[in-house]
Amino acid sequence: MPERKSGDLGSTSCGNSIFHWGQRTYVMGVVNVSPDSFSGDGIADAEQAIARGKQLASEGADIIDVGGESTRPGSTPVSSDEELRRVVPVVERLANEVSVPLSVDTYKLEVARRALNAGANMINDIWGLQKEPTLADLAAEKGMPIVLMSNQRDSHCRDIVPAVISDLKRAIKQALAAGVPWESIIIDPGIGFGKTQEQNLEILRRLEELKILGRPTLLGSSRKSFIGWVLDLSPEQRLNKVAFVQPGDHRLEGTAATVAIGIAKGVDIVRVHDVREMALVCRMSDAVVRGVQAN
Repeated sequence: MPERKSGDLGSTSCGNSIFHWGQRTYVMGVVNVSPDSFSGDGIADAEQAIARGKQLASEGADIIDVGGESTRPGSTPVSSDEELRRVVPVVERLANEVSVPLSVDTYKLEVARRALNAGANMINDIWGLQKEPTLADLAAEKGMPIVLMSNQRDSHCRDIVPAVISDLKRAIKQALAAGVPWESIIIDPGIGFGKTQEQNLEILRRLEELKILGRPTLLGSSRKSFIGWVLDLSPEQRLNKVAFVQPGDHRLEGTAATVAIGIAKGVDIVRVHDVREMALVCRMSDAVVRGVQAN
């Protein structure tokens, strides 16, 4: 991998935006166009999904991540045709109605291709090129950035942080070999993907170790089950989809804690469901950690 000065992550172009890494924390808002989303915010109707994307943009999202397949453990995979039916119309409309760039959350080549053609500006691959290596070729061909996640669902391990770093090194090497520019690669340790609850916490404690990879880090801890596990929420709060979006639900406060700690540990993007609240957490954390002054 190319040598870089410590802390020098450069910048990444994404649509009409340029992410200047290190200057502040960027917020990725989530639009789940899937009725069985783990977080309770899944949307089956395209019009509602478009309205949700516009709301997130107005609340301060720097990028909107559109996905058409639930990633919760045990969920039933959907076909490419169904994922395309869910995702492409939403991406197409949002590309014309919001000014922030769009990301497509998929590990399927044809879904990614069609979404980029419809106006998406980034690929978010939860399998880090394990399931579909040619996503890197597509990103290189289209000149789009790609998020590479470390996913342990097929390979559980005991020593989690070294395993995540090794896996991300592998993914970065694959992407570079396919022609993806160094500046277009973003990494994600994959909180909740094949990790135990204890391992999720360990990753959060040791996020700064990912800096050895020299690429900006995305943290996706929002509303994850380990928050409910730590805060000992009742079974009803864990399973009731309505409870996940109530103002007093502890997963909101728990997410805020993980976002603030993540920023202190060097995270560059946070992928969140509650954009308005987490954008404020980012601003406050950036003021402390990066010395960023309020607007």
